[in-house]
Amino acid sequence: MDGIILVAKPALKTSHDVVLELRRILRIGKIGHFGTLDPMATGVLIAACGRAARLFPYYSRHDKAYRGRIRLGFSTDTYDAQGKPTSQPADRLPEEDELRAAMASFLGSLNQVPPAYSAKKFKGKPLYRLARNAEPVPLKPSPVVVHALKLESYAPPDFDISVRCSGGTYIRSLAHDIGLKLGCGGHLLELVRTAVGPYTLDRCSSLERIRTLAEAEAIGSFLLPLEALLPDFPKLILTEKGERCAKNGNSILPEHILSAETPGPPAGSQAEDEALFRLFGPGGRFIALARRAPDKAVLQPILVFN
Repeated sequence: MDGIILVAKPALKTSHDVVLELRRILRIGKIGHFGTLDPMATGVLIAACGRAARLFPYYSRHDKAYRGRIRLGFSTDTYDAQGKPTSQPADRLPEEDELRAAMASFLGSLNQVPPAYSAKKFKGKPLYRLARNAEPVPLKPSPVVVHALKLESYAPPDFDISVRCSGGTYIRSLAHDIGLKLGCGGHLLELVRTAVGPYTLDRCSSLERIRTLAEAEAIGSFLLPLEALLPDFPKLILTEKGERCAKNGNSILPEHILSAETPGPPAGSQAEDEALFRLFGPGGRFIALARRAPDKAVLQPILVFN
């Protein structure tokens, strides 16, 4: 079984809990997930089955969208409602115009410090394990981009936001940093991931629905196969000889290409240098990802599905 499953993650389950449940439901061991959601968070969780797991680097680049609720007045050690307070209750909460101004300062490119209680790793260990053991936690800033940050409502001490950001952005850190900027402290109260790239929450299935469909042998109702993945990358149909070359990791020449269902970027553009192509055999199987060789005359497979 190869492909991805769009899961509507429930609250109070870890992302790994969801993966374990999918393994039990589908009775296969090779399932992972593309991007952790905190236990308190809900929403889009992409699970990868079989060979689709090898596509993680390309899915990790997707922007993500969230709806969240932040509580002002004090900060916590986990940056969310599950943590212990790390500041005294604020004497004063900001006016709405102050809140909007503070939020505006977090738009664009940032160097964001992750929460101490996070799945980021240091020397192979998740930071949350170091934090729980009271060991020093090295918090190294990471570059992220906040494309959009909108105030949806403000009813002190809580306010609701919608966010669109790059992969690797922690909304908990955003909540904490907004609280620091305002001088009153703040932490994340609720979070829903509404989209990962083109995959939106309304396309996701609950674990209960996945179980019901799997028992009815209707796996195709929730599994997106390899051939449907990475639709933004140009799709090239190869000849039989081209298919053999791709499977062996050999260069793909122009004569190996039967057709291009999705055109590539314009010749000479910067995007052309970075573009990836999906290579399909004449029978319609997705067999490899490739990029242009430095001389641009041929394509070189960089990931082959054996």
